[in-house]
Amino acid sequence: MAVCSAPGKIILFGEHAVVFGKPALALAIDLRVRASVSVSDQFAVNGHPMRPKHHSYISAALDEAWNGPPVRISTKSSIPSGSGLGSSAAVTVSSVGAMLAEKGTFDLATLAKKSFEVEFKVQKGASPTDTSTSVHGHGVLVSPEQGDGFLWRISKGERVWNMHHCEIPDMTFVVGYTGVRAATGPLVDGVRILLDTNKDRRRDVDRIGDIVLEGVDAVRRADKPTLGRLMLENHGLLNDLGVGHPALDKLVDACEESAYGAKLTGAGGGGSMIALTDHPEKTSGAISRAGGEPIVVSVGCAGVRVES
Repeated sequence: MAVCSAPGKIILFGEHAVVFGKPALALAIDLRVRASVSVSDQFAVNGHPMRPKHHSYISAALDEAWNGPPVRISTKSSIPSGSGLGSSAAVTVSSVGAMLAEKGTFDLATLAKKSFEVEFKVQKGASPTDTSTSVHGHGVLVSPEQGDGFLWRISKGERVWNMHHCEIPDMTFVVGYTGVRAATGPLVDGVRILLDTNKDRRRDVDRIGDIVLEGVDAVRRADKPTLGRLMLENHGLLNDLGVGHPALDKLVDACEESAYGAKLTGAGGGGSMIALTDHPEKTSGAISRAGGEPIVVSVGCAGVRVES
């Protein structure tokens, strides 16, 4: 039996824009998914016969990474599903990682590429940001160009993403989970349609790309006030792209007095927001009073681990 665990993530800057060739910066968090794979007499997931429609990510992972006998797969997650914290990526990476480990072919770059293919297949379009961050951990800068700290390159059609290690200083974030679940695929499709018809929104995407690079520089300087300002600007631009939600705005506004800045994280449409703060208890209280579920997270955490 092979056991593998992988972290969730927050996207600090660049969600949605990264799908269209812009950079993004994602940070691994200390919430993880653990998956085990063992040979069995039938394909099963968490004690139930595997159903491709119900177990879409694991079914796609088997197609991508497994060509052996039936297996029993068990998963355990500390990441709220549909929260925008990379739960599907962590399930995918931990499951594919356990399959590769069981076959004796575990390799980080291979794992990152296969995991991206799984998410792309299930979501019918995705960037490799979430899966590569779950594989590498720490911080990951996704860029169309190759630069310092290069990890691996992933391409799909004409799209190319270069993954880079980014060192993350000690920072505290509070996640505010709205409890509103939203599928990633339709949100990505909605942005794509909007960009095809609206030049102003295309300029918004360009500005998000600039914010990512300014944010990377601020991270390296541990400049929290600048990071907070950029987070708020990025949040407004994501609202303009149609992926916001009133519940997210309410939580972002609630953090104004106790945080440097706040924004939605992930696909949007619900899910979660994040706030950068030196006062996590105060920020957590503000989020709770505004109707959200606060989760204090550490960032820059370890990536995928083969545990047995």
